[in-house]
Amino acid sequence: MKMRQYRNEDYPRLAQFKLPEEQKRFTALPEKAIKECIADPNRYPIVIEWNDDLVGFFVLHIGDEIRNFTLNDRGMLIRALSIHYPHQRKGIALKAMKGLPVYVTEIFPSINELVLAVNVKNEAAQILYKKAGFIDKGFRREGRIGLQYMLHYDL
Repeated sequence: MKMRQYRNEDYPRLAQFKLPEEQKRFTALPEKAIKECIADPNRYPIVIEWNDDLVGFFVLHIGDEIRNFTLNDRGMLIRALSIHYPHQRKGIALKAMKGLPVYVTEIFPSINELVLAVNVKNEAAQILYKKAGFIDKGFRREGRIGLQYMLHYDL
């Protein structure tokens, strides 16, 4: 498994990503997230490769827009994690999230905290992030479809 920054030639494969309906309500598909990244230079789209196949996607976000998630000026928000449905349940998301601290430290050395929001109803994602070492410090926020836990990882 490896992570790297998105390239334009990745778009056709990412546009084919499929997720079950119950997952779509919790995350943005890569196609939509990429459009938001193009409009915002503080969003960095990242792809996950597994056995030379593009199987996952997420966004790293910095800047003033993430102040609803962290007050840390050196914090980074993780957004829109998705694993293409045929590749789910293979441990790819967990490997990616466990490897993310090293990746971020190498690419963004000034970042000292990772943060993400996970819907209280998205139990599978909560388990994943906690297994990867993210900690619930008790912060909550209202998201577009309900209450969210804020999970943190200090670098």
